[in-house]
Amino acid sequence: MSSRHSHPKSKSPSPTAAPSPDGAQRPPTSQGVSNNPETVPSPAAAEQPQDPADGPINTQIPFDEEDDADSGIEDEESLRSTSSLAESIFDYRNIHGRTFQNSKTTEYWGPNDDRQNTGLDIAHHFITMLKGDRLFEAPIDRALSKVLDVGTGTGIWAIDMADTYPAARVIGTDISPIQPVWVPPNCEFHIDDAQLEWTYAPASFDFVHIRALYGSVGDWGRLYAQAYKALRPGGWLEDLEFNITLHSDTPSVRDDPGHIFKRWSQIFFEATDRLGKTLRIGMGSTMRDLIAEAGFIDVVEKKYQVPSGGWSSDPRMKIIGRYNLAFLEESLEGFALFLLQEIMGWSYIQVNMFVMEMRNEIRNSKIRPYYILTNVYAQKPNTAE
Repeated sequence: MSSRHSHPKSKSPSPTAAPSPDGAQRPPTSQGVSNNPETVPSPAAAEQPQDPADGPINTQIPFDEEDDADSGIEDEESLRSTSSLAESIFDYRNIHGRTFQNSKTTEYWGPNDDRQNTGLDIAHHFITMLKGDRLFEAPIDRALSKVLDVGTGTGIWAIDMADTYPAARVIGTDISPIQPVWVPPNCEFHIDDAQLEWTYAPASFDFVHIRALYGSVGDWGRLYAQAYKALRPGGWLEDLEFNITLHSDTPSVRDDPGHIFKRWSQIFFEATDRLGKTLRIGMGSTMRDLIAEAGFIDVVEKKYQVPSGGWSSDPRMKIIGRYNLAFLEESLEGFALFLLQEIMGWSYIQVNMFVMEMRNEIRNSKIRPYYILTNVYAQKPNTAE
């Protein structure tokens, strides 16, 4: 599904081309960094018919009915900052062998250890595939000189962006110093909390990229407003966020209010609400509306249905699903541990049993599980001050 807020005095740029480092137009597919040999086109975001009682319906992920006869469990193939930083920021807390950033300015639920970071890099790969082997979807039609990646995580998007646009200065920010030291010369990482007042000069970036900050931001309207201020007139913002509720069109799952997919999202909604954050940012039109309220024009929202596992009959979606399942396998425990144990007061055994139940269902290809990613991009008016 895509939708757009249009400014009456603005003409939307063509979405069919992306800029090369020298500002020339080129096809969006040349922007990508995927090493996947598949040539099947990336699935387009489609309309999301939704009954309020039943949730979304799968309209994007092809599958063969005959495949229901198999075991339903994914095979093993499918499961599969810089040195100048001050020493004080390498201050981690440890919860049952998982490390979390001990930030003095914000509470973040995700671990920063190798296992979680592997999951983030896997997610980067399948998200790039979903976007047609592109690093972004915004129809940027001018040369990029300065790019900001907010909440850069492992830095993989910023590094790929710097490689793709060697004439651009790419800055990645995060509260945790987990980025590599050896990076392209035009890429740099700063330890910074995006929820605090941004210190970058107004109107200094051509593009601000945000991804997967769900559950970690207290005031999304303020975040988008700061991105607006940091962008040059005509600059672009793009944000992609996960929705944590998994879905299935199988009646036994869809019609069961006590299914693990529903209990999973409900308990984490409550946990992040207690933190004063939200995991609901990607639901409905929230992102689109807040970005428009911040002053952006030509706001475009796309919803992507992402399979868990290789159950799709479409070759590309099958690969995306397998990468997604690998991402979930690496991430479930890390996602649950801090929120359930430290915020909700669960025991470690309770957390592990809950994660095990969820893991069994995301592996179950017979129920064809999937969730929705929301991607929104928008432009700062050329006439803005």
